[in-house]
Amino acid sequence: MPDLFTLVRNWWKPILLLLLLSLTAVGVIVFTKRPEYRSVATAVPASTYSSDKARLFNNNIEQLYTALGTPDDLDLVVGTGKLDTVYLAVTRQFNLQDHYKMEEKGDAAINKAAFLLKKNCSVTKSEYGELKVSVWDTDKNLAPQLANAVMKQLQTMHQHLQQAGNEASLQSLLSMEQRLIIERESAATDEEKTSIIARLTEYNKLIGEYQLMLNNPSLALIVVEHARASEWPDRPKRTQWMLGTAVLALLFSLLLAAFLESRKKRAE
Repeated sequence: MPDLFTLVRNWWKPILLLLLLSLTAVGVIVFTKRPEYRSVATAVPASTYSSDKARLFNNNIEQLYTALGTPDDLDLVVGTGKLDTVYLAVTRQFNLQDHYKMEEKGDAAINKAAFLLKKNCSVTKSEYGELKVSVWDTDKNLAPQLANAVMKQLQTMHQHLQQAGNEASLQSLLSMEQRLIIERESAATDEEKTSIIARLTEYNKLIGEYQLMLNNPSLALIVVEHARASEWPDRPKRTQWMLGTAVLALLFSLLLAAFLESRKKRAE
């Protein structure tokens, strides 16, 4: 194995040529690529108790309810952020098929634009237990709109999930109420009728409570910072790309030169 100084002295021209070719190729790519701006919307989880009927109507408060949830509550939200449904809705809202200049038409254009939006979007949980929705776009003014729209879609989807249990309970109570009304009409004695009326009164109270919960849905996420336009592009990171290319090209050229030098000496 030749020493480094001998290797460079004997092969400096090929090493320099490979380095310049690598830098030129990567430079053409990163400097012709349009800069993309990053905008970030931040939210924290709302408490799961906020959608619990007992929080509002329980007469005996056995525990204090916090307004905020735990970081673990964001795991489901992050999972939802991988669904195409979120990005299809935002794509239709902003006609992103036109922004991305899709050659396809109709649903094909919408699906492809949604795929690009999803590729340029990141939904993550930070180390501080916050939900971060990041969007990169060549239009610095559109990027924050898209980030806020994705956050709103996640908010809406999880509001519906929270309300699903209350809606199912309400439908069950309405069915029971109708059944009791029929039983009241066919009650044989005043005692039976009084008992049914008392149960009906209790069901009516519960129905009103559940209806109030459905009419006033609680938040699943609390947005603490809306996305704003950035004045500086976030990618491509040209300096890092060029430095990384230079290091890798130099290492590869040295290894290649060492291999060729060893073959040359064996041939001699």
